[in-house]
Amino acid sequence: MLWIKALHIVFIVAWMAGLFYLPRIFVNLAMDTSGPSTERLLTMARKLYRFTTMLALPALVFGIWLVALQYGAKMPGWLHAKLGVVFLLLGYHHACGSLLKKFERGVNTRGHVFYRWFNEVPVLMLLAIVILVVVKPF
Repeated sequence: MLWIKALHIVFIVAWMAGLFYLPRIFVNLAMDTSGPSTERLLTMARKLYRFTTMLALPALVFGIWLVALQYGAKMPGWLHAKLGVVFLLLGYHHACGSLLKKFERGVNTRGHVFYRWFNEVPVLMLLAIVILVVVKPF
């Protein structure tokens, strides 16, 4: 079980790194919509989104495996809350993909300030997940 837990943590760290950086690319894209660096930023964002998606899948598989091994059907309350935040994180990941498509089509309507705030969302979700897993408040 420790190997599964270790791999889960590694893939979560990698997935989160991608979710932290992708919106930073969006900030730059929102600031420079017609400059020479736009295509390079879009290429970086596309590759990062694909790579981040590939990292999310084993993170989820190892997480589900851990839950099944350790708790089965009888999960504590903190784990229900953590899984809820993970579900929101998956929604955030999907939203990043939708925003990327808007940038690719040239129909982004939001400014860089929105993306600066949007960039903070995964930090708050990670904070909630770590507190739930370590503190187990309920």
